Amino acid sequence: MIYKFRAILDAEEDVFRDIAIQEDDTLEDLHNAIVNAFGFDGMEVASFYTCDDQWNQEEEIPMFDSGDVPGEMKIMSDYPLNQLLSADQTKIIYVYDFINMWTFLVELAAIEEPESSETYPALLFSHGELPNTAPEKEFEAENEDFYSEFEDDLDDDDLDMFGGDDNFEDYGFEENWN
Repeated sequence: MIYKFRAILDAEEDVFRDIAIQEDDTLEDLHNAIVNAFGFDGMEVASFYTCDDQWNQEEEIPMFDSGDVPGEMKIMSDYPLNQLLSADQTKIIYVYDFINMWTFLVELAAIEEPESSETYPALLFSHGELPNTAPEKEFEAENEDFYSEFEDDLDDDDLDMFGGDDNFEDYGFEENWN
């Protein structure tokens, strides 16, 4: 079968490419198809990220194994498309170039029979021009009140337990300073 994807640049302007690729091709093949469809030079590192239906990023699937134990981390070439994506799981996030953070929302739009006259992967449709620079990303913390986690209800009176004397000999540290 053939998987038809729409790769949409995460930007205000509509910039997307429709790509057809064989279902048993890997994420690395899809990476190469996206790089070619958008005209990147392919010299930068990239990753796919699984996500939920609301595009919330989950597990990273990198190009290269960067784990502590070689061969332990699964990479793009380890995942056939039909193992990861299906009619029930249609969305994946793609990030190209971790300096510029070109981010794409990639969605499986159709699963169809291959056309005998077509070679795959194939660029089916192109809309919009890729901007010269990647769109700015705004990163937000999940917990808006991050510093409240460290709040311990101590005030200046509680911190005065040392009696205001900064003599470290009182605390038993003098043997470390000789």
